Order: sequence, then C-alpha cells, then structure tokens
Amino acid sequence: MKALAARRHHRAAPVVLMLLALLLTGGVYAVLAPSPASAETASTANDVEEGERLFQANCATCHGPNAEGTTEAPSLVGVGAAAVDFQVSTGRMPMQMNGPQAAQKPRQMDEEQTAQLAAYVASLGPGPAIPTDEQVSAEAGDAANGALLFRTNCAMCHNAVGAGGALSEGKWAPPLLEVSERNIYQAMLTGPQSMPVFNDANITPEEKRDIVAYIFEQHEGSAGGLTLGSLGPVSEGLWAWVVGLGLMIGAAVWIGAKSS
Repeated sequence: MKALAARRHHRAAPVVLMLLALLLTGGVYAVLAPSPASAETASTANDVEEGERLFQANCATCHGPNAEGTTEAPSLVGVGAAAVDFQVSTGRMPMQMNGPQAAQKPRQMDEEQTAQLAAYVASLGPGPAIPTDEQVSAEAGDAANGALLFRTNCAMCHNAVGAGGALSEGKWAPPLLEVSERNIYQAMLTGPQSMPVFNDANITPEEKRDIVAYIFEQHEGSAGGLTLGSLGPVSEGLWAWVVGLGLMIGAAVWIGAKSS
C-alpha cells in the first residue's frame, strides 16, 4: 500500500491516468455509439448498384451503356437525381415510342426503383438533387409573388393559369393543374423537353416555391361559374360573341316576329 501511495505522487501519474481515462472513454463510445454514417454509405452504395441494373435493363438501349448518350437520346452524365425523378415519376421515361416529345403516362417504376435509378445517375456526375419537402411546399410559398414570376417566365407557354398550350413542331406545354409540387419544382430546376432551365441564379429556390404556391392556388378552381378551360380572355371573349351575341340576335328575331 505504501508503494502504491508513493506512486500516486509520481510526476507521470496524472498523464498515465489521463491516458487510461481517454482509452476507457473511447472504448465505451466505440461499443455503444450508433454508426449512421456507415449504414447510410452502405445503403447509398446498394442503391447505386441496383440503379445501374435498372438502367442497363430499361435505359441503356437509348442512352448508351454508360449513359454517355447516343444519336437517339442525350447523355445523362451530370443531369442529376432531380431530372431522373421527374422523368421517371411522371412516366415520361422510359419512352414507349419516339416522338417530338415524351408524353406523360402511368409510371413504370415504383418509388424505390426511381430512387435507385436516380442514385445511379447522380453518381455519374454532379447535378441538381431531388428537392426536399420544405423546398417544394406550396403552403410555405407566397402565391402573389409567384403569380408575378409565373406570368413573366411561364405564362407564354403554359397559359396564365397553367392550363397548358401548343408549341411548334408537334410539341406542347403540358397543363400544370394536376402536377405534384415536387415535379413542378423539378421541372423548373432541370428544364425537361422544350422547357428552359431555371437554375437558382435565374429563379431562387424561394421564388420557385412561390411559383408552386401560385399554381396550387389555381388547383382550387374558379370562385364560381364555368372555368371555360381556364384559358383566359380568349375563351371568355369567344363565349361572349357566340352565346351572348347569339342570344341577342335570337331575341331581336323573336321581337320582330311578334310585331309582325
């Protein structure tokens, strides 16, 4: 005991005790601490591997075995996960046949397969990521500001309320009234089909969310009466001429017949 008590006063004793304490703390932490980073890495690697298999089976024929692109389809290197999620979740890809534009149809891959395919394409090169729920939330956006932005950047193709319209060479701007918040945001971010890309330098993430809020406000429909296709003053003017003027002519003929 005297020998042990003597060693406690040795100059190296605090250092030894500190090293033992650190070693004990590190050992306990290594045993008890969770390892989310390792699990996430393994999951991501598995998603990329499964996504590559899906790509080779469904996409490589047109886009090339390494997604480098062919004469029939563009390269996917650098398009990002957001572009894949948009195209696949809306059923536009894989395409059923060649045409001026890929038409929306029932999706051929479920959410898990879509995420795996997006993970594989994202691994080929940096590109826009899939936006979060907060980024695309219509409730968090300013619909009034979104209306101004939409009329400046989108209305010339999609109509003032997002009802869609015809473009050149057999292409079209699709209606937006039944499109999800995420897909509206992703379309602005990636520029599918004939649509230009609105990156965060052109339209900020907050402004994109405002546009989503404006479009979703149109989902609620008109305050009353017929929407007339939500095509604006053209359809309203046509209705006034055909129906209104027709009723007036009919009334004039009826009054003339009664007077004679």
